Amino acid sequence: MEHNFNNKRVLLTGISGFLGSHTAIQLLNKGYKVTGTVRDLRRADEIKAIIKKHSPNIEHLTIVEADLNDAAKWTELTKNTDFIQHIASPFPRVLPKHESELIEPAMNGVLNIMKSAVANNVKRVVITSSVAAVVYGKSKNELNTTFTENDWTDESNKKDSTPYFRSKTIAEKAAWNFIKSNPGLELVTVLPGAILGPVLEDDFGTSANIVIKAIDGSMPAVPKIGVEIIDVRSVADLLIKAMELPQANRQRYLASSGYLSFKSIAGILKKEYPFRKIPSKELPDFFVKLLSNFETSLKPILIDLGIKRKIDRLKAIKELNWQPLPMEEAILSCARSVIGLGIVK
Repeated sequence: MEHNFNNKRVLLTGISGFLGSHTAIQLLNKGYKVTGTVRDLRRADEIKAIIKKHSPNIEHLTIVEADLNDAAKWTELTKNTDFIQHIASPFPRVLPKHESELIEPAMNGVLNIMKSAVANNVKRVVITSSVAAVVYGKSKNELNTTFTENDWTDESNKKDSTPYFRSKTIAEKAAWNFIKSNPGLELVTVLPGAILGPVLEDDFGTSANIVIKAIDGSMPAVPKIGVEIIDVRSVADLLIKAMELPQANRQRYLASSGYLSFKSIAGILKKEYPFRKIPSKELPDFFVKLLSNFETSLKPILIDLGIKRKIDRLKAIKELNWQPLPMEEAILSCARSVIGLGIVK
């Protein structure tokens, strides 16, 4: 059954982000009216200019400033709104001293949005969570299994999780918990892996660093870890399916087109860019551990050294007829875009 979603209003949090801007483009191109939130309104014109390059319907886009912790603001913003796409997430480049600085805003943001959705009769909220809310906090034994949407990261197991992964888990759990006492509101969560694909501007998603570091000549070798890879355009597509399709209500959907080691990612890039200095060797684990004492950005990856966390990624494909782009496309379109924008010389 085809719904007519023309002129429906979507409130989209975090429109300046990598996934937020791509999702806004697809929504506008489908005829939705979109209100996008940013933390700083000074970026509004720049974001509009970027989105305008990819959508003829720019007049249906409004950009507003909103802080996830400002409850009153969300109550005002959700008036006359049909759907909410909650994509904004505090993903710091540098981890804060206290993990509560990460967890509280993530959780409060979700709850403020859900409370305002109930107050203003919003039909459905779609929250972008993360594969990190499923596959961490595991025992050695559990790591041999294949995880599905029925599994949750155990945030009390700090040995096999990081503050960011715990914040994503706690925020998503808070949303499902809220629904129990507010059954009238529809909720869907989408849990992407590492998001690659075409970067639209200099302010890009953190995952793109996987590709940037491999092609900019700065890495002599890569750590022995891998990631679930997904193209940003496929995540945006799944977020919209999760919003529109009746059968998606009350479901979680993992979003990945497969798992690749950093070494395999580098191999795909090397084939495409034979003259660039791209790492072909893996670093020994002990060396990565040693390096992490000097290079703090390596700290969070230590829990994945030599571990492959397997997921079943078929649920969204089967239930929502979602067809994610292949991993190679996600990797190579990311590389082409960062070279095209001059992020990588």
